[in-house]
Formats: sequence, structure tokens, C-alpha cells
Amino acid sequence: VQLQASGGGLVQAGGSLRLSCAASGRTFSFFVMAWFRQAAGKEREFVGGISRYGGVTDYADSVKGRFTISRDNGKNTVYLQMISLKPEDTAVYYCSARRDMYSRNWSDYDFWGQGTQVTVSS
Repeated sequence: VQLQASGGGLVQAGGSLRLSCAASGRTFSFFVMAWFRQAAGKEREFVGGISRYGGVTDYADSVKGRFTISRDNGKNTVYLQMISLKPEDTAVYYCSARRDMYSRNWSDYDFWGQGTQVTVSS
């Protein structure tokens, strides 16, 4: 599956952004989806994940209550709604897809989008 992320940008602290990740090439509902992020000089970290039909979601503690992951299998798209953004949310955000069971480990994911930059100014 090919993944194309979009929606990043520059926002002030407290602001909101919605990231989108459009998938093509395979049946989207075959895949567990997740968002990861990587700040400059840091390791890639888990942000949020969603089950194949959207019934189960999971979040890193650092974003819980501020970020919401969702998916629309009819549109082959997964979203990450981010509110109350903080400067520490600044990173490149990646969407990813996995054919097997859900995981928080980035190395378990099979397919990756190109990343979209989110910058939160203080």
C-alpha cells in the first residue's frame, strides 16, 4: 500500500491541526494504522493507533486527550486531529500501516508515508 500524508504546518501553541493520510494500492481495511513522530535529534515515537475498522484506538500518554485518530475506510484515509498543540509536539509526523496485529513498535510496521512537518511555536 502507498501512503501519502498531508496537513502539517506551522501553528501557535494552543492551536489545532488535522493530519490526513491517504492510502492506495491495497484494501485499506486490511491494515492496522498508526501515527508516529520524530523530532530533530530524537528517536521515532508512537503517537496513536487504530484498529482495522476503527473500533479501537490507542494513544501515547503525551497526547492523550489532545489528539484523536480516526479512519474512513470508504475514503482509504486515516486522520490525526490535534488540538491544544504544544511546542514539544513539533516533529515530522508519519503515518504507517501494518498487516498483522496492532503494535506500538514502529519497526513492526510494513508501510510508511513520507512524513509531514508539524511545527508549534511558543
